[in-house]
Amino acid sequence: MESGLSEIGSTKMFDGYNKRYKHNSETLGCSMTFSIYFPPSPSSSHRSPVLYWLSGLTCTDENFIIKSGAQRAASTHGIALVVPDTSPRGLNIEGEADSYDFGVGAGFYLNATQEKWKNWRMYDYVVKELPKLLSDNFSQLDTTRASISGHSMGGHGALTIYLKNLDKYKSVSAFAPIANPINCPWGQKAFTNYLGDDKAAWEEYDATCLISKFNNLSATILIDQGENDQFYPDQLLPNKFEEACKKVNAPLLVRLQPGYDHSYYFIATFIEDHISHHAQALEL
Repeated sequence: MESGLSEIGSTKMFDGYNKRYKHNSETLGCSMTFSIYFPPSPSSSHRSPVLYWLSGLTCTDENFIIKSGAQRAASTHGIALVVPDTSPRGLNIEGEADSYDFGVGAGFYLNATQEKWKNWRMYDYVVKELPKLLSDNFSQLDTTRASISGHSMGGHGALTIYLKNLDKYKSVSAFAPIANPINCPWGQKAFTNYLGDDKAAWEEYDATCLISKFNNLSATILIDQGENDQFYPDQLLPNKFEEACKKVNAPLLVRLQPGYDHSYYFIATFIEDHISHHAQALEL
């Protein structure tokens, strides 16, 4: 299948451009959209490092671009923001849109093993297909210098993808991540349906489990968590991840932010800190 990459939107912002693209994904077997913020470039030969942003449940590639205000800091630091969608779309699998926390808009950044959901391979899409598509088509991006971040389900995606691919990403950060999905309702529902009953397979997509195996980190993990987040006590479990990091001396900074909730107001408040964190790791 040809990638059929086409630009479907362009808007100037902080002297750079938000651009939106559509392509045929071989990994997912459907047409996908993604967004890139290209920072202003000092010269035509200059190549910007990349920060991947993975969004949360129900989101598309547009939420972060529209709501986070991340472009201001990305423009200042010269970092390109790459924002994929959160699941395959348009496949019309029975039940794919029945609930907000499973199926469409809820890919959980894993490779499903259950036959019905075999197209849900967002892990391979983010780790393999998308970076190759970028390096093949955008000479202004330096995909060898990359970091990863995300929110909620996307925070889970960022942490797990980073830990399993320490050679591919310089740093990770997350806002209110689902940090121990095997022990929360969201994770249990998704993993049962995508991965079946094999609990060992579940652990391969749980940051709290993975940190015991993959902890030779070159940069501190940064997590921001709002204390007024309705999902904090039952779904997110950052304390479990913190305990697991302590056991293996993995460098972690968890900042509990009083009064903040789970929304993009919270993300917009602290996104500049996260981009600075990645700029340092990317040696900008």
